[in-house]
Amino acid sequence: MVGDHGGDRDDDGAAADRVPAVPAPVRSIIHARGYPVMRLLTWNIQCGKGCDGVTDLSRIVTVARQTLDADVFCFQEVSANFSRFGDGADQSAQLAALLPGYSAIFRPAIETMDRAGSIHCFGNMTLSRLPVLQIANHLLPFPGAGGVRSMRRHALEVTVQASFGAVRIVNTHLEFHSAVQRHAQITRLLDLQQDASGSPRQASSRHDEPYGSQTVAASSLMCGDFNFDVADPQHALIDRARRPGLNYRDAWTANRPGRPRAPTCGIFDRAQWADGPDCRDFIFVTEDLVSRVRSIEVNAATDASDHQPLGIELAD
Repeated sequence: MVGDHGGDRDDDGAAADRVPAVPAPVRSIIHARGYPVMRLLTWNIQCGKGCDGVTDLSRIVTVARQTLDADVFCFQEVSANFSRFGDGADQSAQLAALLPGYSAIFRPAIETMDRAGSIHCFGNMTLSRLPVLQIANHLLPFPGAGGVRSMRRHALEVTVQASFGAVRIVNTHLEFHSAVQRHAQITRLLDLQQDASGSPRQASSRHDEPYGSQTVAASSLMCGDFNFDVADPQHALIDRARRPGLNYRDAWTANRPGRPRAPTCGIFDRAQWADGPDCRDFIFVTEDLVSRVRSIEVNAATDASDHQPLGIELAD
């Protein structure tokens, strides 16, 4: 059992929850690698299945990289060993191989075992070429699971070192069929942000025990497929939150207030989206990052998934 002694202070005796500025060597390395901004792309890739019915992860990665030379890719709907998707392949391993030079983090919302003992997983994946400091996987509330068609959802939280500081990248995908479940999931995501911004901490330079090895950044970028549109009150639950600490704001309107919203689904797959184009994919940034939003754009030209890639640049 790990005791409390010595775990609450870093090597120089300072409190472990003090958040220092980005160390100069890290900052210079990030700039030397050409990262004066942080670029992120989020995309529900539908397990690589395009609107033509073809599953092709190589196409997904090609389109993603052509859309944005991203430092961080956040993919939703990644399957590992479910036979319905990609012939049962481990798509997380395939995506990692297709993006060499990126730290690849896949965590499941669904993890089940068949009678033969094989594991089947479904969830989100984050790939980063920025230094990764911390990883957490948060299973989201699942109320009324037996009463409505639904599945477990999660938020994959990967803290990266940007040139301007540590940022928690929250990659999520909320329930489609149940507004009640989505509301509970949104509440949990806001709770997590309130906790993090109310008590940030920075890991020490050594990682020889767990107490001093944790980074909890107040600054955060939350992205993914939220399964509500911009007119839904559930969008306002996030965008207009007034909780203690740093709240999330929709990066699209923060970047250009009044700018027409680009749809992120329903452009090509009219069978799945009978009501036509809609916006269900968002990037939210905490209030301290709003002024850093340089651009945010949707790639509306690709039909490699039933959703569109959404990319953002944050200035140094």
